[in-house]
Amino acid sequence: MGDIPVARRTSPTSAKANRWLLGVSVGTGSLLIALALVVVWRPGPLQRLLAPPPVRGLNARTGLDGRLLGHFPYGELAASKRVAIAPGLSLHRDAAAALLAMQRDAASSGVELVVLSAFRSHTLQKELFFEVKSDRNQSARERAMVSAPPGFSEHSTGFAIDLGDALAPATNLSPSFDQTAAYAWLQANAARYHFTLSFPRGNSQGVSYEPWHWRFEGSAEALQLFEPAQRLAR
Repeated sequence: MGDIPVARRTSPTSAKANRWLLGVSVGTGSLLIALALVVVWRPGPLQRLLAPPPVRGLNARTGLDGRLLGHFPYGELAASKRVAIAPGLSLHRDAAAALLAMQRDAASSGVELVVLSAFRSHTLQKELFFEVKSDRNQSARERAMVSAPPGFSEHSTGFAIDLGDALAPATNLSPSFDQTAAYAWLQANAARYHFTLSFPRGNSQGVSYEPWHWRFEGSAEALQLFEPAQRLAR
């Protein structure tokens, strides 16, 4: 090609193809910019288009991150992974071992941690959500502030527990639990056993403050399940 002038080294066909590709690129870029502007200034229509259908039994939809009324979705722990920790109460075997160690060490400090609730099946969670919602004449959003819809409760994983202070039963499942010796001990020591408070004040999920609700994060399985909630809280 040494004897062909530089200006003639591109064939007319190639030049046309290049112009066509340039046009496609410009058009695609313009479309992406237009979509970005829609997302920024008019997100509603796009979100409605992408949103999953309403959840059966609730006048609500899951968000793009999978949450329903603030709660992340969780599957139900298989029976083969559950162990009893008290009559009528069970947990994932990993969480159960950590809980028993935590209760033992708390007792040595004069604190008796009482388990008020542990694993819950989706069926039980459905009863707790809809029946109490009806009894209290609550909307789904009001009920979700204090209880997760079925399929969206940390309790179904077998890694979550509700704790109380044996010496202060009047504070069970109440914000005033944070005034007890049990809560003070948990704040100082729960992380040693891989338990963390799920719903502190002003939490990013918009769930009511629950000083009694703690979840276990001491295994790869648990960390994977709760990673979306951790990421949202950062």
